Amino acid sequence: MKIALGQMHIRWEDKAANLARVENWVELLKEKNIDLFVLPEMSLTGFSMHTELTKETDNITVAEAERLARKYQMAVGIGWVKDVGKFCENRYSIVTPEGEILEYTKLHPFSYSGEDRYFQGGTLLPVCEYRGYHLGVQICYDLRFPEAFQALSRQADLILVPANWPGRRREHWISLLQARAIENQCYIAGVNCVGDMDGQTYTGDSRLYGPDGALCSGETLMPADAQPGECAFIYEIDDQVKKVRTQFPVKKDRRDALYRQFYEI
Repeated sequence: MKIALGQMHIRWEDKAANLARVENWVELLKEKNIDLFVLPEMSLTGFSMHTELTKETDNITVAEAERLARKYQMAVGIGWVKDVGKFCENRYSIVTPEGEILEYTKLHPFSYSGEDRYFQGGTLLPVCEYRGYHLGVQICYDLRFPEAFQALSRQADLILVPANWPGRRREHWISLLQARAIENQCYIAGVNCVGDMDGQTYTGDSRLYGPDGALCSGETLMPADAQPGECAFIYEIDDQVKKVRTQFPVKKDRRDALYRQFYEI
């Protein structure tokens, strides 16, 4: 499967401008026969707490992603804000030419930045199948909580981590992505934004780790109108998960029932 990680400089709270740029990228990527194009968290707005501007009741972002998926015959992973009443939800969808196959709500609102004042956390860990792979999603701050990754990796071969992760904590981002790949023996794809937004600087550092924890190598594609740091990282992966888990069977030694008892102490 060929995947592309779109390291975007998101235009702050400008859905129309960002959607137009995403379509330009997809147009460019179609020549590479991409199966799945993955965008950062809150792909068309940036990490905004101005939910009165960003929230959706009509799922328009998913509808636009489906339009692009049909037109260019590739799946699209895209982040958006769902209006669910008193609070919103930080959502991420995987959309194929046939429609949406996964919708995930961020489990852990980032209270340090006040996200919990506007967003409620999700309660589900959906997994979908696409092109022979089982895919799961964790969003940005979720990366700091390893339990959900262990649960997902019981089924998932590839876990996507879309983010708006600030540059001042980039070493945490890089280290935790690799740790999750090593711990779970599955592919971990982190896609982050880049550039300055709302007083924050984002350094990208998008990357794919294999199930052995090794950094995968791929191709870099830069759109003609790319801002500094903007690019798409393209990888072609084959299913190494079963091989790695067979050769070094760490998961069979897990004692999940025992671990649950520790939480009750």
